[in-house]
This record gives sequence, C-alpha cells and structure tokens, in this order.
Amino acid sequence: MMSNANARRVAANEAMAVCHAIRSSARKLNLVAATIRGKSAEKAVAELTFSKKRIANVVKEVLQSAIANAENNHQLNIDKLFVKEAYTGKGLVMKRMHARGRGRGARVLKPFSKLTIVVAERGE
Repeated sequence: MMSNANARRVAANEAMAVCHAIRSSARKLNLVAATIRGKSAEKAVAELTFSKKRIANVVKEVLQSAIANAENNHQLNIDKLFVKEAYTGKGLVMKRMHARGRGRGARVLKPFSKLTIVVAERGE
C-alpha cells in the first residue's frame, strides 16, 4: 500500500553529505569542489587542509561528514573511498542596502550556496 517515499538517492556502495547554507557564491565554491573530484578521500582531505581558500574549511567539514556517513551508516571501508561527485548550487540570497551619496541606496546581494558531496567505495 505505502511505497517508500524516502528512497535512497545514491547506490549501495555510496554515501552522501549535503550542506544547504554556505555563505559564499556558487562559483567560488565550485572552484574548491573541482579540486577534489575523483580523488581518494584521504588525499582530498589533505588538499583541503592546506588550501589557501577560506571556503575550503567548510568543504572539508562536508567531506568529513560524508566519510563518517559512509563508515557509520553504510559500513563502507574508508580506506577505499573516493570523491565520486562534488557539486554546488545556488541557495538563498540576502538583499541588503548600502548607503550612497545624495540620500540614495545601492543594493547589495549576499549569496548562499548548497554543496553536495558523494563518496563511493572503489571496487577491485
């Protein structure tokens, strides 16, 4: 009668982590996400640790969450994990005003982004 409304969005050998409110634009976030796509989880964490980008710390936290989900929820071997997907999307935009001359105001847009990281277990 009732079907499973919350079916898994990833395969059995994959795990996922999502962050919905990252205070950065999607373009800047995608530059960091592109550096870890396809790499092993261990190398990706090391690269994000020593990255000079401010947003790399947030990406590292999401990646570590995906690794923890793989280990604890899906019993995957963390030594065989690699970053299968890392993609970004637009989130909400805060609209603010900035004072300008002659009593006018200028609009300031402060974008937020979404980040999704999928890690998978490499098969031999």
